[in-house]
Amino acid sequence: MNIKTLFFGITTDLVGASELQIDVTENTSVKDFKLVLKKAYSQLENINSYAIAVNEEYATDNLILKNGDVVAVIPPVSGG
Repeated sequence: MNIKTLFFGITTDLVGASELQIDVTENTSVKDFKLVLKKAYSQLENINSYAIAVNEEYATDNLILKNGDVVAVIPPVSGG
């Protein structure tokens, strides 16, 4: 399956792109997708946590991705 993946903030710098197409197998969960990302882009381990949104809605780890989904990788936000 082909998943359009968008990166924001520091994650853009860590992977070297703001958008990538990532191929995953069918029945891949958000949790599995995070593992795929960390394997392909080990630099992502440099941040403690990040949120995942699928099709513009925050997703839980057990959500199963579908072909053509758009996944956003959103780093923690800080500031004041």
